[in-house]
Amino acid sequence: MSARRTAFYLDKPNRKWLGVCSGLADYTGWDATLVRVGVVVLTLMGGFPWTLLAYWLVAWIAKDRPSGLYSDPEEAKFWQGVRTNPRRSTRDVRATFRDIDRRLAEIEMYVTSSNSGLAREIDNLR
Repeated sequence: MSARRTAFYLDKPNRKWLGVCSGLADYTGWDATLVRVGVVVLTLMGGFPWTLLAYWLVAWIAKDRPSGLYSDPEEAKFWQGVRTNPRRSTRDVRATFRDIDRRLAEIEMYVTSSNSGLAREIDNLR
């Protein structure tokens, strides 16, 4: 079974300790340094035992990110957008397909029209 691109995974290659903060940064699209600083600040501001307990629990439950999950950074960015706002991603994909469909319709209209110059070029190719 292939890995789900919308699931949370530990990011072991970019980890500093167990990969939870880098996995959270990958999942949300935020900078890993900001997530790490946020966890440290949260821990120091009074969440000491609970943030460490939650960190270890997530590290124990979550799976490692499969290698080759994303083929390029653009694909990773797309899936981060899907995780954060699926409706917007769906709308963007639909808009892209509508644009492709419109352009194909224009090409079909041009090719099937009674354009004598185009008809001569096609006949010359035969």
